[in-house]
Amino acid sequence: MPFKQTTKLFLFAFFLFSLSNLNAQVAPFEISKGQKTATYQECIAFYNLLDQKYEEAKMLSFGNTDSGKPLNLFVLSKEKVFDAKKIKDLKKVVLLINNGIHPGEPEGVDASMILARELLKNKSIPNNVVICIIPIYNIGGALNRGSFSRANQNGPESYGFRGNAKNLDLNRDFIKTDSKNSYAFQKIFNTWNPDIFVDTHVSNGADYQYTMTLIETQKDKLNSILSNYMTSNLVPHLYQEMKKSGFEMTPYVDHIKETPDDGIMGFLETPRYATGYTTLHNAIGFITETHMLKPFAQREASTYAFLNNIIKKTSQDAQLILELHKKANEEVAKQQSFPLSWTLDRKDSVLIDFKGYTAERKPSDVSGQSRLFYNRSLPYTKKIPQFNHFIATQTIEKPIAYVVPQAWERVIELLKLNGVTLKTLKTDTTISVEATYITDYKTGARPYEGHYLHSAVQTIKELLPIKYYAGDVIIYTNQKTNRYIIETLEPQATDSFFAWNFFDSILGQKEYFSAYVFEDLAADLLKNKPALKVQFEEAKKADSKLNQSDSAQLNWIYQHSEHYEKTFMRYPITRIITNTQLDLN
Repeated sequence: MPFKQTTKLFLFAFFLFSLSNLNAQVAPFEISKGQKTATYQECIAFYNLLDQKYEEAKMLSFGNTDSGKPLNLFVLSKEKVFDAKKIKDLKKVVLLINNGIHPGEPEGVDASMILARELLKNKSIPNNVVICIIPIYNIGGALNRGSFSRANQNGPESYGFRGNAKNLDLNRDFIKTDSKNSYAFQKIFNTWNPDIFVDTHVSNGADYQYTMTLIETQKDKLNSILSNYMTSNLVPHLYQEMKKSGFEMTPYVDHIKETPDDGIMGFLETPRYATGYTTLHNAIGFITETHMLKPFAQREASTYAFLNNIIKKTSQDAQLILELHKKANEEVAKQQSFPLSWTLDRKDSVLIDFKGYTAERKPSDVSGQSRLFYNRSLPYTKKIPQFNHFIATQTIEKPIAYVVPQAWERVIELLKLNGVTLKTLKTDTTISVEATYITDYKTGARPYEGHYLHSAVQTIKELLPIKYYAGDVIIYTNQKTNRYIIETLEPQATDSFFAWNFFDSILGQKEYFSAYVFEDLAADLLKNKPALKVQFEEAKKADSKLNQSDSAQLNWIYQHSEHYEKTFMRYPITRIITNTQLDLN
């Protein structure tokens, strides 16, 4: 048979095969018998076909990502209602599932596709739960497909890359929002206000017997109303049901020493991370972490089982979850004291059963030195300590309100995006505020996700009358979004906007003096201000370096005079701490 005719027949046969697969809605994962994960194009086409086929499903778009492609949200609604506000009015629990934040960890992508199809095909979407699925969050990373970037991972054949189109790790971008992806995600999150959130991943690290490990929102950071339900009811149930499903779980294996034998510790997800961000909005969050060394098909099956189990449990407890979420929001609006930073309590642990493999050592074939390996022929079950209690190392009392000058428009934009209610001044006004001065901080020597992060921030506060202008923003702290407000606006918070370099311009002095001119002015200041002279003499006695340096002495006088730049190192967002009548829009 001629080559051209053979080619035509092959293409026609392939077309019929593809058409039959589309009609049957078979996922690439299934066609490959668990060897392949869907490409971005295959994934979106799969969901679009479900949208066309079922009235209970709708594919939505929430703006472009850094790749130039939209961030999609696939919504499953039994009552065929796809308006987020109407769904809340109907008292439906919202479950949000996020996939492909790291596209090299793709089992959630495939598990969610098949789960959505099965729920629609079997007409098994719960009446009281609306399921929202982000098919692939990191689209740029999904398009950057290869087979080698996950060096330690057992399949699939090819997969996406961790960095997005800007080479950002999107699981570090939920506060700083350098990516369009993060902006679109926050639009989704604050439109739908989910009660439960799941982010699907693959774990690196030690070898052990489990396919699935789990991170739940750190119990001490989550609002106590939700935390009590999560720890006493929801999480134990998920462990029980996953065991019945054939995928016994263990907490995420973040081992304290070289191997898990000496204990594992809880994951402190600060707001830069997905579940750290969702905690700011009182959503109970989960990160599924399947084990990298297990076969891809097994990892996908365990993720599918987890998603199926959490849908069932969410439906079972729907009314309770809604009540608890509402109470948590009300409590946060009234809460006075807020933690800003945390540390692990290494004196507090519980013993858990752990199924691992015996860790041994042998000579390295590369270096000849002793190397670690896990002997899978020697599995064990034993008690190990789990450290999962975190202590607040710094707390702050909330002010009545914050004042944000309109110049800081990116801050204002992110506050709006996150559902914060803003008021604006109608007229120019002088307000008595508590101003914060940055007295010390540390900055990383190398960039982290595009930023030189600030930490160990030290401050002093001063009551000042400051002139504000029509259009400047007032944020009252009587809102359910208080945690987002405080943990982004207080400069000492771990993932504050200050920590992420939003305000670095205040850290540079704009005016100075010429020494030969200021000499005479400094002498007049000391002559005409006896109290300043006394203070100056005491400072020289206390500081030998100051006493021996003429330039340091001039600078000291300058800094203690009215000529010194009042806004240098002054954090631009101030706090209103006394009741003040303001003319507001």
